[in-house]
Amino acid sequence: MKKYILALDQGTTSSRAIVFDAGGNICSVSRKEFKQYYPRPGWVEHDPEEIFSTQITTAREAVKKAGLEAKDIAGIGITNQRETIVLWDRKTGKPVHNAIVWQCRRTAEICRRLKKEGFEKDLHKKTGLVLDPYFSGTKIMWLLGNVPGLKQRAFNGEIACGTIDSWLCYRLTGHHFTDPSNASRTLLFNIIKGDWDQDLLDAMKIPRGMLPEVKPSSSEFGLTEQSLLGGEIPVAGIAGDQQAALFGQCCFTPGMAKNTYGTGCFALIHTGNKPVFSKNSLLTTVAWQIGDKIEYALEGSVFIAGAVVQWLRDELKIIKASSETQSIASSVPDTGGVVFVPAFVGLGAPYWDPDARGAVFGMTRGTGQAHIIRAALESISFQTADLFDAIQKDIQKKVVSLRVDGGASANDFLLQFTADILNIPIIRPRIKETTALGAAYLAGLATGVYPDRKAIEKNWREDKQFQPGLDPESRARALTHWKKAVEAVRTFSL
Repeated sequence: MKKYILALDQGTTSSRAIVFDAGGNICSVSRKEFKQYYPRPGWVEHDPEEIFSTQITTAREAVKKAGLEAKDIAGIGITNQRETIVLWDRKTGKPVHNAIVWQCRRTAEICRRLKKEGFEKDLHKKTGLVLDPYFSGTKIMWLLGNVPGLKQRAFNGEIACGTIDSWLCYRLTGHHFTDPSNASRTLLFNIIKGDWDQDLLDAMKIPRGMLPEVKPSSSEFGLTEQSLLGGEIPVAGIAGDQQAALFGQCCFTPGMAKNTYGTGCFALIHTGNKPVFSKNSLLTTVAWQIGDKIEYALEGSVFIAGAVVQWLRDELKIIKASSETQSIASSVPDTGGVVFVPAFVGLGAPYWDPDARGAVFGMTRGTGQAHIIRAALESISFQTADLFDAIQKDIQKKVVSLRVDGGASANDFLLQFTADILNIPIIRPRIKETTALGAAYLAGLATGVYPDRKAIEKNWREDKQFQPGLDPESRARALTHWKKAVEAVRTFSL
């Protein structure tokens, strides 16, 4: 029995490949960044060819570093930045435009128009989502309406589209597939029926023939072309990055929650076999499908989390490496009254305000770099608190603990402040690459590496717990200052 699984983790700023053994241990890692394109303020694009090129390069490197060959790999799991959309020519396989990234705000006007037409209520009932430029459907609408001749070609059946998982699957295997976790982020997928919704497609004037076939998250999606990795390997697991992280954290029981710190910050709580529709501006999403069983989650999405640290490094240039922020933030007792709202591309849940923009409040002559850096880290915790306030209102119970993962989960200052602000224990696992691990587990289930989820749960190990220690008065005061700052950026407009 083959005991190694290759996970392809295609993110917003980099493509990574990780080889795991059956125990969930990392055998090798390869990572490559790729270029970000900003054609206009608030617009974000990627080159789909560069995405595939970096992903296949890292896959080859990871397998080589692990001392393995294609014949040693039981299967491939794909996890991906969600909502980012690619359209390509069915005959040539070439993209017809750059990918429009989940962060891109170019479809804000389309969303406003659809809201005025009363479209959002029906959409929410079917998809669990809200009308926001974040999601894929309006991105497809924009491309069909703005790339000359593309709409007619799409209705002629010449154009295929898909989220990044679908693009990678197509390039690896030649098959046009996706899974329900990614499909549920498009504004086009009925999460109750588990299929594309014709009424939504008609309303957005998107031909169904463009869309991929939806298969369970843990299933065989096809074999890789032999020339790519030196042999045929089954692609056997697909899940959007946040759902994959939920699976990798072994949050299999309703009420279990995780928060992933990447470019954005994404909190998910497992809600079981029936969707819970939010009354507090959260998203209802498919967690995954295994066999014929769909499981659901409530999600809160923050658009800028780790990206605020990248901004400190790349734009302000007040740090050289992200790892510096922990010691710098700890070098001052507080922010000196500074509150940082990093709404660089608008605000996500629970505000859904695409027009909000970032701001730093409370600066004085005594404000230094350390205060701003600390306020930037604290902003990630405050945004997380907004999400969990909404989650607890929706499920009508308190979340008792939170499992965390992603790059910034290595930052002890951030996790301790989050525990203080949420007033619950924060638990970091030994394996922090849980997004890739979740994709690997899904592939392992489909290929027989794991007989069931109980075998997967045995792999989970705790690294460290962070217990809350902030007094109630200080917590309340900090949250009040945060909410005042958020309200200020929402009322400010150019």
